[in-house]
Amino acid sequence: MSSEQGLSKIKPDSITDILTLRYDPSIKPNLPKKTWSDLKPSIQKPSIEFIEKSIQGSIKEQLNVSSVKKICIALSGGIDSALILTLIKKTIPDIQVDAISVKFANSVDETESASKIAAELEVDHHIIYIENYLRELPKAISIIKLPFWDLHWYHVVKKSQSLSKHLASGDGGDELFGGYTFRYKKFLSLINNNSTPLEKAKAYLSCHERDHVPDQENLFGKKSRFSWESIYNTLSVYFDNTLSPIEQVFLADYNGKLLYNFNPINTKILNHFSVEPISPLLSEDIISHALRIPFQYKYDNTKDIGKLSLRKILSKYNIDKLIPKEKLGFNVNTLNLWKSFGQSLCKEYLVDSEITKDGWINKDWINKYIDRTDLDVRYVNKFLGLLAFEIWYRLFVTKDISANTTLN
Repeated sequence: MSSEQGLSKIKPDSITDILTLRYDPSIKPNLPKKTWSDLKPSIQKPSIEFIEKSIQGSIKEQLNVSSVKKICIALSGGIDSALILTLIKKTIPDIQVDAISVKFANSVDETESASKIAAELEVDHHIIYIENYLRELPKAISIIKLPFWDLHWYHVVKKSQSLSKHLASGDGGDELFGGYTFRYKKFLSLINNNSTPLEKAKAYLSCHERDHVPDQENLFGKKSRFSWESIYNTLSVYFDNTLSPIEQVFLADYNGKLLYNFNPINTKILNHFSVEPISPLLSEDIISHALRIPFQYKYDNTKDIGKLSLRKILSKYNIDKLIPKEKLGFNVNTLNLWKSFGQSLCKEYLVDSEITKDGWINKDWINKYIDRTDLDVRYVNKFLGLLAFEIWYRLFVTKDISANTTLN
């Protein structure tokens, strides 16, 4: 779904996919799509030295060392960005690096670990404080031309472009090296050796519970033509092969939000601000090699620990001790966001919305929940997704708001 298509060409499947899977498989990806044969393990045991040298080679190639003197890095405080920063400093010791982290109001402060990593590696650290995460949503959506609300990358790149024309990140680490441990264990508990591809697809979707609500089918209007069968068909193909169950999850993860949400959205934001991406983990060589690493060298099911190979590299430089045990990221507390700004903004834009008037979303569903003060995170996420859809719709279809509109 893109704004240029106009009202007559909005694809119902795109709307239902975005609001159920949080990605749109009809988007043309920048990265190569992979099939199950691309994940058939061909490496007996991964060489940590080889992985490290490959990442360093990717850094050198993307940075064009002779010409780049200063870069920024999105530093969450987690494994991926810490690893990339560590190897940038090792590979190009003289390069100036500015690390950027985001601190959200009323959310867990994840910048403390990022600050320790920045200090250890002797780089300048900039912390962006965001009071109202939704304030510039119309501007961000006008850039990406897609109805998504969780756009922290907009704030990172906006800050980056004032410091450097190059922004490094650890994008791809979760999908390539087994970082979504909070979902793996649940998935494995929901299936058995006799599970069909459809049953696995349903189990996989249940592990993404924040992406949909129990009464998801009641959310949509007739024009959206929502179908669970269509959603399951999108996912089932990743579980109809001879890969191990956890490798099937890796395949679905790679061909999911990474290809059809994170990477294309981040690329559009980078292009808008004329910032060059430095994504060492997303080079074709790294992708191809990482996908063929046997899953037991990525994820330890008994200890529920992922990214085993990347952790070993970090331990060589004693940076692993600065990484929190819990998985971090640029995360806003959506329940607190709902209480502070989200609910009032959703009432303003959704109670009498264009997306309900035109038959895409069921107004009765909105009215049933909009005034509730006890909504769980699934419903809050869904309302924020509907808010993004309404903003997108009013920017590009009815065209009655501008990119400079602010949500207060």
